[in-house]
Amino acid sequence: MTAESSLLRLGLSLPDAPAPVANYVPFVRAGALLVVSGQLPLAGGKLDPGFAGKVGGAVTPEAGAKAARLAAVNALAQARIALGSLDRVRRVVRLGGFINAAPGFTALPGVMNGASDLMVEIFGEAGRHARATVGVAELPLDAAVEIEAMFEVAD
Repeated sequence: MTAESSLLRLGLSLPDAPAPVANYVPFVRAGALLVVSGQLPLAGGKLDPGFAGKVGGAVTPEAGAKAARLAAVNALAQARIALGSLDRVRRVVRLGGFINAAPGFTALPGVMNGASDLMVEIFGEAGRHARATVGVAELPLDAAVEIEAMFEVAD
């Protein structure tokens, strides 16, 4: 099954890729690698109020995982723009997750699974990846989560 057909099977349609919110490019291609800049859980260019604030505080861990999934969807939207089709992704190499965590909140891996699980659902074994999950004090727009991605791509 291809990545694009997996999206259809899951009933997912990728949104228009969000524009950068500062002075950076949304992705960079370096040889066989595509690096996607950190993506927020934006829908229609706006942060859902349920995805604003600190996970383990105003944002539940379950909502944080949904925010991570949406941010990963936005990373995939950037990858599709860069490549023309997600079927050119050979493997998800790495995800980086930044969780806007309330003091003392340590259940970060479960929040990040929102993004990781999506990659495996779409790419199968090629979606299994290395990752880093970091709790942070603040994120842009007070987002609960930010996800960055690195993909190996076919020419």
